[in-house]
Order: sequence, then structure tokens, then C-alpha cells
Amino acid sequence: MAKELKLMKGNEAIAEAAIRSGCDGYFGYPITPQSEVMEYLMLEKPWERTGMVVLQAESEVSSINMVYGGAGAGKKVMTSSSSPGISLMQEGLTYLAGAELPCLVVNVVRGGPGLGTIQPSQADYFQATKGGGHGDYQLFVLAPASVQEMYDFVFDAWDIAFKYRNPVMILSDGAIGQVMEKLYVGDYVPRWTEEQIHENAPWAAFGKPATRDHNIITSLELDSAKEEIHNQKLQAKYREMERNEVRFEEINCEDAEYIFVAYGSSARIAQKAIQLGREKGIKVGLLRPITLFPFPTKRLGELSKQVKGMLSVEMSAGQMVTDVRLAAENRCKVEHYGRFGGMIPTPHEVLEAMETKIINA
Repeated sequence: MAKELKLMKGNEAIAEAAIRSGCDGYFGYPITPQSEVMEYLMLEKPWERTGMVVLQAESEVSSINMVYGGAGAGKKVMTSSSSPGISLMQEGLTYLAGAELPCLVVNVVRGGPGLGTIQPSQADYFQATKGGGHGDYQLFVLAPASVQEMYDFVFDAWDIAFKYRNPVMILSDGAIGQVMEKLYVGDYVPRWTEEQIHENAPWAAFGKPATRDHNIITSLELDSAKEEIHNQKLQAKYREMERNEVRFEEINCEDAEYIFVAYGSSARIAQKAIQLGREKGIKVGLLRPITLFPFPTKRLGELSKQVKGMLSVEMSAGQMVTDVRLAAENRCKVEHYGRFGGMIPTPHEVLEAMETKIINA
């Protein structure tokens, strides 16, 4: 069947993808600039077509714990929020990671700290990639740069979440959440039957057949020696992600002498800055991380041997730049340029920062 063309906001694309990807349940709470996710789901009434549950919880804390319950039953369940709401979910997220439960969490980032502003930001990078909650754990983090990727990454998230039994976060921002672009949508994926849940999630708490022991879903282990073994298992899983699941995009890197490193909205701005730089004779390219964890450390390390400098472009005071510096290992100059508090840099500002901080420094 040919794909259907639509015009949608990024937030609406997330919701449409949830319905079409076989999602069993969405539990959320409204907060700008992502409220359209739940609003779209309520308007579309997927429970009438697919049986998908859509519920507004009484708080973000409630919604993430509803996700825990649905995930424990082997269901495809998700939530979405924006920065302060994601902060409230941190305890639930670390419990989900500790219990090895697959789920999808969408963060449409706004400016902070505190209540901040409803304008777009990328200042939740540390929270998403370094573990905003307690303990040694990681979320798998995808960073879309378009409405199409907002849609596509929902499908990818279910595959990754159930492959690794791990929460997946789509880390977007208020610009991509609110912008309208053309979007190609595919066929509906049926929700899993009970038999398919038994096949794809044999660890889930879906009742005890006579042929096996009880499945117990918990993140609690009072025996320190056993908890260490569990942590070692988790760390081995994260290393497997780093070996097999790193995603990135390169633009004009073949002959580049200078590299922008940017994700999401900042990557789109950097693409225009590349054009402006090339017109001035500056050989500049872009490395766009698509997975923020696992991070494209190896590829950035390789590029650091080729180029004279890298500029990490972020809508924050500088967070991803720490990972870029670690990847470069002092082989080239690495600097940061960012606007924060909801301000968006222009391509001219980004190119000027490359010239002043790297090329002419």
C-alpha cells in the first residue's frame, strides 16, 4: 500500500504514530509545548478503532507509574511530557530501567531551569543521557530533527525497547513539536495478541501457565551481591547498545576542515550555516547524532583526526559539548555555541561562532 501524505505538527505525528504502531496505552498529563500529543489522541479516539487506551492521569508521577504497570504486562505503553514533567517522572524511569521494562517516553523540551519558558530548548540533554534519576542506568535516547522522524522514531522505539528490555526516550524540543511539515504515514500495525505478548515478552506478568515459574517484575533486590550481578547485566546491555545501535548523519564531512556537531533543531540550523560557510570558501560539515545514547563517540573520534576544529551547537549553555570533547580526545579544538532560555540561534550566528571560536581563534 502506498504511503499516505499528511500535513502535521511534530506532536501530532507522535500521536498518529502511536496509533499506527500498535501502541496499547498512552498515559499522560498536559504541559506546553507537548499538549497536542494527548489532545490529538483524544480527538482521534483510537480506542474505537484499535482498542488503544488513552488516559489523562492526575499527574506526571501517576502517568509514569501507569506506564510501569502496562509495561510489566508486556504491553506497548508510552507517555509524553515536557521538561518539568519529565523531572517528576525520574523516579519512575529509574524503576523502569531497574526492572528492565520496555516503554516509550517523549520529552518535548522547553526552556528552564524551573518552570522556565514554553519556548524550545535542548537543556535536558544531561537529564536524558546521564540518568536524571538515581542509580547506574541509561535510557536509549533518539533525537528527531523533523516531523517525519518524530513519526518514524515511534516505530523504532518499540523495536529497541523490546529488544533490550529498556525504556526509550524520544528527545525533541518545542520547535519540532510545534512546526508543521509534510509527513508520510504507513499502514496500521495491529496490536499484539496475548499469544504474541507471550512470544515477544515471555518475562511479562501476564498470568502463570503450568509450564513455568512465576514471572516477578521488580527493581528491588535486598541482597547486595545479587544486586551487583543485576547491575553488571544492565551495564553489559548498555555496552551492547553502544556496539550495535549508534545512529548518526553526516553532511559534507568528506572534505571538511571544520565540523558542526548538532542534533534536533540545532542540526537544521547548522545545515544552513554549512551552506553559508561553503559560499565563503570554508570547508565545513555536520555530524548529527541521532542516538544521544548511545553517542557516536567512535565516529567523532575518527573525524577529530581529520578536522581542525569542532563546534557543538546547542540550544543550551553547553551539555553535549562534554561528550564531543571526550570523543575528540584533544586531537582538535572543540568549542560550544548556544542560545538558551528558549532563544533559537540563527545560521549566521552559528557560522560566526565557528569563525570566531575555532577558525580565527
